[in-house]
Amino acid sequence: MVADPGASPAQSPVPLWRSTGWLLLDMALVTTMQAIVKAEGETYPAVQLVFLRSLVGFISVAPLVWRHRAKLTNPSNIRGHLARVGFNSAALTFNFAAFAALPLALVTAIGFTRPLVVLAMAALMLGENVSRIRYLLAGISFLGVLIMVRPDAIPWNMGLVAAFGSVFFGSLAVVQTRRLAGEDTMVLMLFYTVGLTVLTAVPAAIVWVPIPWAEAPSIILVGVLAQLGQYCWLQAYQKQEARLLAPIGYLSIIFSGFAGWLYFGEVPSPSLWLGAAIVVLTTMLASPAERWLKRRARL
Repeated sequence: MVADPGASPAQSPVPLWRSTGWLLLDMALVTTMQAIVKAEGETYPAVQLVFLRSLVGFISVAPLVWRHRAKLTNPSNIRGHLARVGFNSAALTFNFAAFAALPLALVTAIGFTRPLVVLAMAALMLGENVSRIRYLLAGISFLGVLIMVRPDAIPWNMGLVAAFGSVFFGSLAVVQTRRLAGEDTMVLMLFYTVGLTVLTAVPAAIVWVPIPWAEAPSIILVGVLAQLGQYCWLQAYQKQEARLLAPIGYLSIIFSGFAGWLYFGEVPSPSLWLGAAIVVLTTMLASPAERWLKRRARL
């Protein structure tokens, strides 16, 4: 996960090495989850895996759901919450489908484009001001995406559609979360967990593939690893400036590349590394470049 570099820590900062450790542990846990999803995705539909993942999360927060049941049954913006959960449900389902069909590192690299898609959506849907330098860097980043997916050599398939679909719906979820900025944080978290479980239950039931008892532990492990990863991510960002951790988050492609090679024999191509590097650099340079231009304009 990559947080908004402009965000500020909720509490006083802790040593960077400690927050980095939590973030690296999150990457290791989430990458392991992704590898399991890729392996199991050949047998089980993506929406079924998303439902089981969210069900584990629902069970883990059930006591909090009961404690805050009054707020959850009467939120101030029910349509906004439902839209956010719907976008996240679609994003996760597409993401799981992409991991099953594409190399882990490629899906991770395509996911790095989400901040730039959010940038465009925020300008169009929220009326946020976006500088010309950000649009320029977004265009350069798009070239990096073309280098990664190599449309001249890699035929478009449902895996690539799913990967970009995940970015699209994930970006919509971020924009919708901004619209709910005034909502209670606990309500946002719990409504997401409960809503994700409820919304994916019906489509999962329609395409359900029976799970043998021998494979049940690995399926359950997907949800457990996701929850543990979320805990580590929160530990990393709660007491540390997001601008310091955001660049570290891009190391997730190293984890994905290693896991893909170790478990599935996937060897990331030079074009993937080059394209990913372009996307990462343009994303990281956006805020510093904007600040430099503003200082130069004042001189």
